[in-house]
Amino acid sequence: MFHMLTCFNLAPQSTLQEFKLALGEFTKQMEELNLMHSTGPIGRRMKHEIMDTDDERNHEYFFITTFRDREQCDLAVDYILPDREPGGSSHRAVYGKVMDPVFICWEDV
Repeated sequence: MFHMLTCFNLAPQSTLQEFKLALGEFTKQMEELNLMHSTGPIGRRMKHEIMDTDDERNHEYFFITTFRDREQCDLAVDYILPDREPGGSSHRAVYGKVMDPVFICWEDV
């Protein structure tokens, strides 16, 4: 499996509930198009003096998106990047509710 960690803060005009709804709609659409395997639950970062050593970022929220493989991830990117419909508006609905996003990808070994 191929995964993407998304770390983010909510945009000032957004609520966590609004973000959850938008992410759910986007995930549903991408799964129906076979462009995503799943999206995990949204987590809230809990600073810990020993177990959380990332001092470079101060993101409050995160979630993991899982793809079948790198190819499916690349197809999802190809679908989203042109910002065309029907995918553009659902992606903007998610992306417009966050600030300072950071994305980290990895593959299971």
